[in-house]
Amino acid sequence: MSDPTPTARRTVLAAGAAVALGGGTLTACGGEAKSPKSEPGSPSTSETAAPSSPAAGTGKALLKSSAVPVGGGTVLKDEKLVVTQPTAGSFRCFTAVCTHQGCLVNKVEAGTIDCPCHGSKFQITDGAVAHGPATRPLAEKQITVAPDGNISLA
Repeated sequence: MSDPTPTARRTVLAAGAAVALGGGTLTACGGEAKSPKSEPGSPSTSETAAPSSPAAGTGKALLKSSAVPVGGGTVLKDEKLVVTQPTAGSFRCFTAVCTHQGCLVNKVEAGTIDCPCHGSKFQITDGAVAHGPATRPLAEKQITVAPDGNISLA
């Protein structure tokens, strides 16, 4: 009978190498993310704004309304938010974390918020899925637009 330790050690080493080469997380493109994955070196996040987020509930301006094109939007990568303006003067804010596998969306184009990882697209009006593989909408965030045009989390 052979010693099971060498096989077990090889299995563990191979799995560790796969994780190291794959960026630290093994995932498959088929299921929904239970929680968004964070970028390497950053703390994990959730779909709601964390109290420690600089913009969360502090009234700190995220951006000026003039920076959000009518019929489009602006991705705020550091805040993990996307602010849209579906019609003139109507602003919406959503998490920028895709509900499919937790990637950050990277652009707003042709009426949709687009994820570069697997091609999911979300409506700028309500965050609803316009094109899968995502099946759940982006979580909406409450914002306020001040008379001076500053947009802040509510």
